Amino acid sequence: MLVRLIRYYAGWTDKIHGLTVPADGAYHVQTLHEPIGVSGQIIPWNFPFLMFAWKVGPALACGNTVVMKTAEQTPLSALYTSRLFLEAGLPPSVLNIVPGFGPTAGAVLASHMDVDKVAFTGSTATGKVILQFAAQRNLKQHTLPYSSNQGQCCCAGSRTFVHERVYDEFVEKAKIRALNRSVGDPFKSGIEQGPQIDSKLFEKILRYIRSGVDTGATLETGGERHGSKGYYIQPTVFSNVQDDMPIAKEEIFGPVQTILKFKNNEDVIQRANNSKSGLAAGIFTQNIDTVNTLTRALKVGTVWVNCYDVFDATIPFGGIKTK
Repeated sequence: MLVRLIRYYAGWTDKIHGLTVPADGAYHVQTLHEPIGVSGQIIPWNFPFLMFAWKVGPALACGNTVVMKTAEQTPLSALYTSRLFLEAGLPPSVLNIVPGFGPTAGAVLASHMDVDKVAFTGSTATGKVILQFAAQRNLKQHTLPYSSNQGQCCCAGSRTFVHERVYDEFVEKAKIRALNRSVGDPFKSGIEQGPQIDSKLFEKILRYIRSGVDTGATLETGGERHGSKGYYIQPTVFSNVQDDMPIAKEEIFGPVQTILKFKNNEDVIQRANNSKSGLAAGIFTQNIDTVNTLTRALKVGTVWVNCYDVFDATIPFGGIKTK
């Protein structure tokens, strides 16, 4: 996917141009698409190769230079890939990688007067801080998309609405699937789920799981640490989840599935849209009327039908609300 993305953006280099606009009288109007200049980019730790390509590819294709701050947890992906860019002939100083922490390197990049635009992907809270830094200095342009990797995915389908007619059967099959999911070293063949990124997220996910139990959801399987070493968490499934529970309202960012019951389309539309986030949704049905109704009614940026997490270099991906 990384290679496909870079090749796709490279194909745009000779297709970005202005327009000649018809005007009344003896006037000639021409628009120009020019490089912004220095693009400051801040990426998160999940999907480090793809985040690198999504940020760097368009910026370079449009003639900009790039200063990228990587996440402190995953700096090596961008450092290694940028070296390949140099070996391929990219001039020095066009692409610059700056590993560092958010309060230091990230804050400087967002507020620096010589940075013409800042592009950020990460949490909503951090995005608001970056927006403040950008506004306080030179009102630089900004792109702030707020965000499957052990469930550590911005569009993880963790909130699953299932029709009451098949609810019990679905829960049982989800439980069996979770029990059979292989957890371990992601470099080993056959492993489906690796560790969480660090101890902070590991503990946060376990707190959410305990919250689910405490608020009355049924823990079907999982819910504990997997093994005795590393930040591994058992694939976890909750049933009898209510909309007001934290595990249903908030982003867990881990291998936890919450299964909620719904009665009809009107019910699920209202409940699904009752969220601060609006990134993505998936619909599984054989009814084309249901597809047409839900794809238009759900307030999200991307809707997959009878599939999930399908990406391609040519497909736009983005959300609404805070996500």
